Amino acid sequence: MKAIVGLGNPGDEYKGTRHNVGFDVVDELTRRWKTKLKKWRTVADLSVVKDRNVVLVEPRTYMNDSGRAVSAVMTFYKIQPSDVLVVVDEVQLPLGKLRLRPSGSAGGHNGLKSVIEHVGQDFPRLRIGIDRGDLDWDLRDRVLSRFPPVERDIVSRAIVRAADAVETFLLDGIFAAMNKFNAVSDNLQSEI
Repeated sequence: MKAIVGLGNPGDEYKGTRHNVGFDVVDELTRRWKTKLKKWRTVADLSVVKDRNVVLVEPRTYMNDSGRAVSAVMTFYKIQPSDVLVVVDEVQLPLGKLRLRPSGSAGGHNGLKSVIEHVGQDFPRLRIGIDRGDLDWDLRDRVLSRFPPVERDIVSRAIVRAADAVETFLLDGIFAAMNKFNAVSDNLQSEI
C-alpha cells in the first residue's frame, strides 16, 4: 500500500490559501476516484482506495505538526517511507511549477520539517510552486494568503497536473514521475 499525503491546515479559514495546495491535490484525487475523506482518529482525514492500493491523507494536525499524522498513518497501514508521497506548497518555485524528488531536506518548509522529524527524510515529495512574491512581504502572511483571480487558472491547472503526477507515481514510480513532470517548461508565469 502507498500513501498520498497532502499537507495543509484544516478549517474553512485556510481553504484556498497558498499553503493548502497539498490538500487541493488530494481533493482533486478524491473527485477523480469518486471517494470521500473520512475522519480517522484525531489526526487525519483519509480515504482507503482499495482498487488502487493507496491511502489518501489530509492531516488535521496543522502544517507544523504534520509529521505526527503521517507517522500514525504509516504505522497503522504498515507503509514504508518510500511509498509515501508528500504533496506541499513551495515558495521558491515559480507559480504552478512542479518538482518531484525521491528524498531530501525540508528546504525551510515547516510541514516537511515535521514529517522528517517523525519519519526521516527518505520519502518522496511533490512540491507545487506558489511563488514567493515580493521579498519584503512577510512569508507567513504570503503562504496564508489566497490566490488573486489572475493566478487562479494557473494554480488550478497546476493542481490537475500534480494529480496526474501522483497517478504516474502510483503506476510507474517516482523516477518516471520526475522525468515526466519536472521537465515541463510551460512558462506559466508568462500568462499572468
